[in-house]
Amino acid sequence: MADQQVRFCGSFDGAQIAFAVSGSGPPVVMLPNWLTHLEQQWRSVAWRPWLDALSTRYRLIRYDPRGCGLSDRNVDSLSFETWVRDFGAVVDALQLDRFSLIGICQGGPIAIEFVARQPHRVSHLVLYGTYARGRFRRTTNPEEPQKAQVMLDMMRLGWAQEDHAFMRAFATQFQPDGSLEHLRSWCDLQRAATSAANAVQLSRVMFDVDVLPSAAGLTCPTLVAHADRDAVVPLEEGRLLAQSIPGARFLQLDSPNHFMLPEEHAWKTFVDALQAFLPQPVTEDGSFAELTERERELLHFLARGLDNHQIAAHLSVSEKTVRNHVSSIFAKLGVDSRARAVVMARDAGYGAGAPEH
Repeated sequence: MADQQVRFCGSFDGAQIAFAVSGSGPPVVMLPNWLTHLEQQWRSVAWRPWLDALSTRYRLIRYDPRGCGLSDRNVDSLSFETWVRDFGAVVDALQLDRFSLIGICQGGPIAIEFVARQPHRVSHLVLYGTYARGRFRRTTNPEEPQKAQVMLDMMRLGWAQEDHAFMRAFATQFQPDGSLEHLRSWCDLQRAATSAANAVQLSRVMFDVDVLPSAAGLTCPTLVAHADRDAVVPLEEGRLLAQSIPGARFLQLDSPNHFMLPEEHAWKTFVDALQAFLPQPVTEDGSFAELTERERELLHFLARGLDNHQIAAHLSVSEKTVRNHVSSIFAKLGVDSRARAVVMARDAGYGAGAPEH
């Protein structure tokens, strides 16, 4: 799982939200769609290409929404507002003051609303296969709310059942070019992610959002990408989103798959565009290349100005362990003082995305 580290934070109402960090480089937060499980996604043939592409170049942050995955399943409050506030709790817990943001499907409206409220924190916004209007709000297509209700009814009856018509319809919508392995992978993810009752409740919230007014006020660089034959989110919703965000770039992808397959040319086109759009990872010299993953993580905290006691608290280790890591970092970087290590680290891009302490 690319040395993924799972942690928890309390949201505004005490709900525990699980988040994970993997990889190193410029911080990139990938917002959840409605079906996530931080550990199971690494075993999903649908999700793995995304996680590999991002974790190899960036410090990737993901989280499970309330009611799903490793986050609290039984919560009293479940609404679009709680989704936005839960996301704020995660980035606050990580002390991220500036980062890139990726919204996929349900994650798109959350991303848009968060950027509208806190524009200073997001440097680049990527919106893939997503929308500003949920299915209940797409009045230009009078059949859409009715189709959404049918989906909810099928969901109640066939959730995570591989041989059920709902599961086949679900997998076919998300990946019509997928294999039997993809069908089973989606079924496994459903089973791990949440219950049928929670899935229906999450979907109702998702179907009722409308963030078009917020989208019109965004000012950060934005890339909107959409598969041209996406059966989950119609192409016209992607176009509407790109038209609504001032200066947004629209990338239309030649694919019928909501989650593209890694062998598709469209996937390579998208990954190339994504990597060109997001901040570039710092090229490290030999001394930084010798650092272990744990030492890299610790160096981020050093670059932010945290002392050993604070770093130990963040990493849940002893101060003696931190001192040992710091000594090893000094030796590998060829420095004899903390100040010099901090300067070198910041010059190399460490500590980005968090406030000074």
